[in-house]
Amino acid sequence: MKLLYLSSFIFLLLVNTKASADAIDNVANLVKQGNAKEIAKLFAANVDITLMEDENTYPKDKAAAILDDFFAKNKPQSIKLLHKVNSSASIMLGVYILTTTDKKEYRIAFTLKSINGTMSIVEFRIEDEKVK
Repeated sequence: MKLLYLSSFIFLLLVNTKASADAIDNVANLVKQGNAKEIAKLFAANVDITLMEDENTYPKDKAAAILDDFFAKNKPQSIKLLHKVNSSASIMLGVYILTTTDKKEYRIAFTLKSINGTMSIVEFRIEDEKVK
């Protein structure tokens, strides 16, 4: 009987960890596709956006337009994981290197926060990748 409980407990832990990782991986896949519209669906009502040196808080619609403009000028080719923090169920962080079709590299960092039980992007940063 104890084995059954232990197995169930381990299964629940694995399912929870997988769900957490999926939120970060989902955003990363959307970035790789350059899909600003789908990323915008994950934005909180107001999002802190940093695009190179320009940092500001924007409503969801304006943040989506900024991201769409970035992807229109910088077509994604590949994405590589640098850092992922998903140890908390309420806040997560992903840091990736985005390589564009013209071989430019950008550091993409985003923070997801649980808002009303849904993981929403509250911060999205795009900066030149300085470390090669």
